[in-house]
Amino acid sequence: MKITTTTEHFTNPLYLESGRILEPYDLAYETYGELNDNKDNVVVVCHALTGSHHAAGLYEGEVKPGWWDGMIGDNKPIDTTKFFVICVNTIGSCFGSTGPMSAMYPTNEPYRLKFPVITVSDMVKAQRILFDRIGINRAHAIVGGSMGGMQTLCFAIEHPNFAKKHIILASTYATQPWAIAFNKVAKEALIRDPAFKDGFYDPADIKRDGLAGFATGRMCGHISYLSPRSMQKKFGRDYVETDGLYELFGKFQVERYLDYNGLNFVQWFDPLSFLYITKAINIFDATRNYDSLEDSLSRINSEIFLFSFSSDLLFLPKEMKIIEETLKKIGKENLVKYEEIQSDYGHDAFLVELEKFSGSVTKALEE
Repeated sequence: MKITTTTEHFTNPLYLESGRILEPYDLAYETYGELNDNKDNVVVVCHALTGSHHAAGLYEGEVKPGWWDGMIGDNKPIDTTKFFVICVNTIGSCFGSTGPMSAMYPTNEPYRLKFPVITVSDMVKAQRILFDRIGINRAHAIVGGSMGGMQTLCFAIEHPNFAKKHIILASTYATQPWAIAFNKVAKEALIRDPAFKDGFYDPADIKRDGLAGFATGRMCGHISYLSPRSMQKKFGRDYVETDGLYELFGKFQVERYLDYNGLNFVQWFDPLSFLYITKAINIFDATRNYDSLEDSLSRINSEIFLFSFSSDLLFLPKEMKIIEETLKKIGKENLVKYEEIQSDYGHDAFLVELEKFSGSVTKALEE
């Protein structure tokens, strides 16, 4: 599989939904496979909150492959012997695209809290500008899970003639109070940590010393990605072997797992990017700027494939079902297909239980 990693620099202003302007800005992206002569084999993959443009394959010297490596590659469900796959790091992220720790032109100082609030629609708008620049005027399909699914739905509504198929996994038409509440706890834990320094932290200090509030916030968020049954299956009530049951700070295995996940996350994800992207997720609502969900979904004129996961506590299956029901209600039943995947793994099932839905994704791409 051919992998190419590129960063495009834009000097034209990006007009944001908030009314602010981002100028200049960069977008990092990665491609897999070969673009055919007709340029009609493009599959766009949209990443989730902590994802990046590195969706598949291994960089030289890398141990861990891209975040959806099981799905993308030669003879894999999104088959790069047939499709030219492109994944763009969203604006606001911390993996090469312009975000809050990028230099604020014309200075060399980072934006920090002067970075504008962005929306999922802004992320998608920036990608469309990138695709125009590199000569991709039409996609065969767009695929995304979680926040990537939000982007995919935005593409379908706001750029209805760009792709023939839209495949949405573990997502929603609007972020509900339950998910916003988890993000609130994570945000408060982060910004109340003195080491956050009101956004004026030194990234090197955090990498060296950690950021306890950020780690705690990540633990909270990570719980929402799992499910009670998956935690029971993975950890049960097992206790850390070296800890005493009657030691006050002795830990169950699930506690140690959350400690590890939180502390590890701080090492590779930027705190301000986390705040800005979770804000974009909270804002997301496909009915905003429209009269109703029926009004917004009426713009869709391409196939929509919806995959929910039975144990997803972050974006409930009924939220995806509402999209299907609304499309049927407005006479677009021929465009939509919905499937609820039976899974005990919670929201993260779209990242880890690929065997349960990969065949359906392949079928959606190729039928």
